[in-house]
Amino acid sequence: MVELSTELAAIVTRLPELDAQVVSRIERERDEYRKLYMLAREEIAQLKRGLIGQKAQRLPDNDAQLSLAILGLLLGEGQSAVATGDEARTQAIAAHERRKPVRRPLPENLPRITIEVVPPEVEREGLDAFTVIGVDKRETAERRPASVVVVEMIKKKFIRKSEVGGLDTEVFQAETPELPIPRSNVGPGFLADSIVKRWQDHLPLHRLEDIYRRDGLEFNRSTICGWHMQLADLVRPLIEAMHADCLRQPYLCTDATGVLVQHPGRCKNGHFWVLVAPKLHVLFKFSLKHDAAAVDELLPDYKGYLIADAHKVYDHLFGDGKATEAGCWSHMRKYVLEALTIEPERLREPMACIQALFVIERDIDRAPPLTRSRARNEKSKPIVEKFFAWCEQEKEHALEDSPLHAAIRYATNQRPALERFLEDPRLPIHNNSSELNLRRQAIGRKNWLFVGNEEGGHVNTLFVSLLASCAVHRIEPWAYLRDILCLLPRWPVHHVLELAPANWSTTYARDDVQAKLAANVYRQATLTQA
Repeated sequence: MVELSTELAAIVTRLPELDAQVVSRIERERDEYRKLYMLAREEIAQLKRGLIGQKAQRLPDNDAQLSLAILGLLLGEGQSAVATGDEARTQAIAAHERRKPVRRPLPENLPRITIEVVPPEVEREGLDAFTVIGVDKRETAERRPASVVVVEMIKKKFIRKSEVGGLDTEVFQAETPELPIPRSNVGPGFLADSIVKRWQDHLPLHRLEDIYRRDGLEFNRSTICGWHMQLADLVRPLIEAMHADCLRQPYLCTDATGVLVQHPGRCKNGHFWVLVAPKLHVLFKFSLKHDAAAVDELLPDYKGYLIADAHKVYDHLFGDGKATEAGCWSHMRKYVLEALTIEPERLREPMACIQALFVIERDIDRAPPLTRSRARNEKSKPIVEKFFAWCEQEKEHALEDSPLHAAIRYATNQRPALERFLEDPRLPIHNNSSELNLRRQAIGRKNWLFVGNEEGGHVNTLFVSLLASCAVHRIEPWAYLRDILCLLPRWPVHHVLELAPANWSTTYARDDVQAKLAANVYRQATLTQA
């Protein structure tokens, strides 16, 4: 009885302490729910006004600078590392006078029309009464309707004069120059124009049909679509070679976005996948489902680093003897920014860490690998450790299902992947290249709304892959497509990678390629004549 009374007394003694803990927890959760309620009210008000803000999530400049300052205080000795990165992007500019802007001359390769104007007095009295003492010239750019050239192919038949009237007279006639689409009435330049307009300028087929009609050409949208379906078979070996080359690279970036697929009654859902080998290729794939099978088709047996979001469809790719997952700090920043709108003071420290990482990466973007590795170990690693220490500290206090809880859960689950960039200086810390390239499909989707069918989705990705890769290497897409459509019909399949945008400048400079292009009469008809 004495022992029992002692335990009861101890419990009674602890009651005020336990009561205070419960009250403190309830008050904290009440405050959390109040913040969530206010956030929900604000978002509903924005929806009612139709004023939902931009998707790009970024801190204002003053908040960014304050966050970096707070991080400097928190890191102590690491303060210099962050300051160094910020100072590296700032330099003193000596006072100077700004030069008056100079108008750039118009390109020399454009056709020119010379018009001479004379004063009314000279017109009345004649040139013989005057002496020219100087000339002023001024060039003005003007616009003509689109230039369409009809190439009329005349193939005369010949026989030897000595055989005229003979029984076994041999007839000689030149072969018809080869077209990308056999027996069609459009050449490589026109086909390239239709591809660029459809997938670079994002014009749906009915608009493309109207544009050509204004030029006097009656091409139905079904005809234009048929051209692209046939050209898909021509360019597919090139895209497959680019895909195989991607899978040989040490690291890749990938992402996906949805698209509607036309279907009787109601559209179905499809998906565009992007695969980026930085500074080399950009490839797109289409699938009806967003699942592991689609990922396997995109990345068969890949064993390098893969930078992707944390979606479960990629999980089976990672493991011993497989690919290695690398995380995206832009995704991490998105989670923190969502929580920052509710608790700005509480989230300022982790946001400062992420901002500092991006500052450091901008400063070493073009540095050699050894310099990048040293900077990451000396500057980025302490910041990463500070970030995850904050996550561990706040994990127990985050309200379940709140934005803060979601941010900490993402960071905890993805910690090995988010730290991966510290192992290899080649790896970027984000997946922004994939998301930027996916914008092509997002912009196109707003214009053409859906793809006609599954085959149409695959055709789309073939040509968008070429156009996106041209953008990486700053190649003018119309001229490139025109030239490869001239070369592909007779190009050796085992050397087709030479025609990829990544290798085009080298291939185009070859004498044999120049000779083949010069011999194509359809291509010659597209060249601008001064």
